Amino acid sequence: MKQRVYLDHNATAPLRSEARAAMIAAMDVIGNPSSVHAEGRAAKALVERARAQVAAALGADGADVIFTSGATEAAALACAGRALTSAPVEHEAVAAWTDGALPVSPGGAVGVAAPARTALQLANSETGIVQDLPDGIAVCDMTQAFGKLPVAFNWSGAQMALISAHKLGGPKGIGALVVRRGTDVAAQIKGGGQEMGRRSGTENIIGIAGFGAAAEAAARDLDAGIWQRVEKLRNILEKTIAAAANKTIFVGNGAERLPNTSCLLTPGWKGETQVMAMDLAGFAISAGSACSSGKVRASAVLRAMGYDEADAASAIRVSLGPQTTEDEIMRFAETWLKHLDRHRARDGAA
Repeated sequence: MKQRVYLDHNATAPLRSEARAAMIAAMDVIGNPSSVHAEGRAAKALVERARAQVAAALGADGADVIFTSGATEAAALACAGRALTSAPVEHEAVAAWTDGALPVSPGGAVGVAAPARTALQLANSETGIVQDLPDGIAVCDMTQAFGKLPVAFNWSGAQMALISAHKLGGPKGIGALVVRRGTDVAAQIKGGGQEMGRRSGTENIIGIAGFGAAAEAAARDLDAGIWQRVEKLRNILEKTIAAAANKTIFVGNGAERLPNTSCLLTPGWKGETQVMAMDLAGFAISAGSACSSGKVRASAVLRAMGYDEADAASAIRVSLGPQTTEDEIMRFAETWLKHLDRHRARDGAA
């Protein structure tokens, strides 16, 4: 029996060995980072080292990084109490705090009129489409881009950025809000004043250590050109499928995209059906964002781009990672095309 193939890296990336080692080591650090004794100072040093690692990988300053439980909490911390506008292609964690009024082109580009009052994702998790980032954007969701694209917060012009560890091979349950100096942030979790008074609560030093190690490793991969290789595999996948499935649409084809992401829309073939069929065949893919893919409804992202309800419901997302091989890609394409042929025969499709 062949080993399963994981092609859902945008939902969560496998834990990096560097992150696992850092977390195991952190388990033996017994102090509370707020304590002044030697054990407490050791725990504090671990947190600050990870903060520096995350900041360096993102092109930010360590003092700008506020650790949170994930990008969802970071979004709440960034957006609460602000009158912000966004587009309907934003992740639900941001959309919950914004009015969703910005227009989206058929190619997925968001029209931004007032950057200082706008929340904008740098790269969409479902389509991979990358946005042009206007200078002075209030909140930039860098969750999917961080670790896959060259990103420098200090040069981005963004006032705040959201990031998450598990998207780049760190542990789940840890993320950060990155804040440009001089930007006010009102604490949503109040108490002991940790994280420079912006996010109280004893620090998750095990998760933080894993985040720091994963960010450092992800930056090395990016510098080494790993994602260029991944992009070549993604293009091989799309070319192979396009040659045999002339009605399948590759959403965002021609636009700048994340190097690992392919959103396939095959009219008349429900995305959930494809996901289940591929799962049984040994391949993990998704029908959209992992935070909403369990809900049976068409992608709001694709609907915002102008696709109708039925077509939007026929989309799947295949997202590759640094460990993905060409053999795995070709096996997936072959298996998917066989299931497409069965669908056509059963439904009498052309």
